[in-house]
Amino acid sequence: MVNPVATAMHPAGIVTLTPNPALDLATTTAQVAPTHKLRCGPVQRFPGGGGINVARVLQRLGADVQAWALAGGAAGAQIAALLAAEGVATRMHPIAGDTRENLSVVETSTGREFRFVLPGPQVDPAEWHRLWTALLEYTAAAHPGAPRWWVASGSLPPGLPDTTYADLAHAARRHGVHLALDTSGPALAAALQAGVALVKPSLRELRELLHEPLAEPADWHRAARALVRQGQADRVALSLGEQGALLATREGSWHAPALPATAEHGTTGAGDCFLAALVWSLDRGDAPPEALRWGIAAGAAALQSPGTSLAATADMRRLLIQVPAPASL
Repeated sequence: MVNPVATAMHPAGIVTLTPNPALDLATTTAQVAPTHKLRCGPVQRFPGGGGINVARVLQRLGADVQAWALAGGAAGAQIAALLAAEGVATRMHPIAGDTRENLSVVETSTGREFRFVLPGPQVDPAEWHRLWTALLEYTAAAHPGAPRWWVASGSLPPGLPDTTYADLAHAARRHGVHLALDTSGPALAAALQAGVALVKPSLRELRELLHEPLAEPADWHRAARALVRQGQADRVALSLGEQGALLATREGSWHAPALPATAEHGTTGAGDCFLAALVWSLDRGDAPPEALRWGIAAGAAALQSPGTSLAATADMRRLLIQVPAPASL
């Protein structure tokens, strides 16, 4: 049974929301081939799902953060235990279904990563509504200025409507909270129509959203600025993989290149680390170019850790020195 009570009840400046968490399993095999039994190395288990990963990195950076999620079954209980072991304050809201498990396999002969992502349990809207109600009560009861951010990240589980994050965006505005969002597909499109404080799409997700090829860098900048100009997002952090990332705001836009790094352990969680460091930097009052530098450093640090062990604090701070000042566009 997943305990719905938070492990720490002090008002948090940042609350992360994960409707569809996962117990992430990571292992290795020499070569992936069909029909054969693939002998794997030792398995590692990590608490996963976008918002949970963001909370884990924020906690390492010293942020006052709580991770809120829907969780059920043995995997849900193990996620809660793993988060507690890391010292991450949590509030797990129980569901009848079993929390999913995801599998990441690195092929050691090539360095390629194979990621198997399951859809998650069927969630009754009433189960989400209980978390939603508790979040609004928590936000209203907290002292002024807390929480300052809600960070909603990851896919929606079966059973929740595509408007779930859009409803969250409207509520954030009513309560004076910044909403950072990292999702895709119809849920992303609906939330942007409502307007968010920060959105972090990948280039693939932005192409799918706009139904445009966005083949050239000039197209990336134009599309990100358009989302800001149209009021769909106050800030757009577009992750570009090996080409770094760009950040567009009302004040301007900037591009930072990726740091040279080898993803020998896979890329799982790098985007979550990028978002966590970006929000942490913005929350403490850094200018957008400095926040972008932190995001780049955190994403690169994630590549040095296996599975979804995520970016280590020392690596983030060490790599930050190597990130050049972002170019103004």
